[in-house]
Amino acid sequence: MARKVLLDENECIGCGVCEELCPEVFHLDPATSKAEVVMEEGGPEDQIQEAIDNCPVECISWEG
Repeated sequence: MARKVLLDENECIGCGVCEELCPEVFHLDPATSKAEVVMEEGGPEDQIQEAIDNCPVECISWEG
């Protein structure tokens, strides 16, 4: 069963690191200049974990 990725958009500073590391899961919304999750489940977990580890404000996590 695939894990679900969560992103706290209120904490996001729009740095773009997550989108750069895992564009199939994260996307910067041009309207808000913040990241959003476009694939909550089934994405490449190693790349998602790298995005989690490199987020400067730690706003990305796994559910649960």
